[in-house]
Amino acid sequence: MKYALVTGGSRGLGRAVCMKLSQMGITVLVNYNSNRQAAEEVKDAILSSGGSAELMGFDVGDERQVSEAIGAWEQSHPDDYIAYLVNNAGIRRDSLMFMMPEDDWHSVINVTLDGFFYVTRLVLPRMMMRRHGGRIVNMASLSGLKGMPGQTNYSAAKAALIGATKALAQETASRNVTVNAVAPGFIETDMTKDLPQDELKKLVPMGRFGRPEEVASLVGFLCSDEASYITGEVIGINGGLY
Repeated sequence: MKYALVTGGSRGLGRAVCMKLSQMGITVLVNYNSNRQAAEEVKDAILSSGGSAELMGFDVGDERQVSEAIGAWEQSHPDDYIAYLVNNAGIRRDSLMFMMPEDDWHSVINVTLDGFFYVTRLVLPRMMMRRHGGRIVNMASLSGLKGMPGQTNYSAAKAALIGATKALAQETASRNVTVNAVAPGFIETDMTKDLPQDELKKLVPMGRFGRPEEVASLVGFLCSDEASYITGEVIGINGGLY
């Protein structure tokens, strides 16, 4: 049986991705760190719509937690594997760089970049061993493509994730494992609710923020059989903002 693991799956983009993959008939592992209640709500929503889901709690930036959680799951599911991995977990700690506390730099890098490494490295072996391969989708950002003032840490983490996506795609292509990145612009989530939306909407040619479901649809396509020849790509979803 093929499962999907969505890191940071309890809220925002992660929640929308969990719902989309479930609608595609995939059993979803909803990862969360501290907000178990929100993760339970996602699981309940999936179950009530006829899908299947399990919770998997761990901090993506903690190598020991990642190893223990995925190792335990693999032991209890010897005949199954995670065929779809969406590295969505991420945090923002915005500040001008000359005022940025060192911890804010390291924490953002840790969750986005180290988290990608810790999780993907463990999931890859089973994925590459299977004839049908797998799909990895990394949640990058417009910030990683163009850079955003006040987000040197976030922009650096997402830009590095884009580079890692392109490199890993070449390593795994022969094993039928595709690796792509999605780079959202301004999307209506908890992560953007503190931003000056009225001002920022003026920068977007379409004049609005995107919806999580729109990003999730793109992720769903990249996880589908229709996207089997797409790998190493970074696809923007930003209403025309570049």
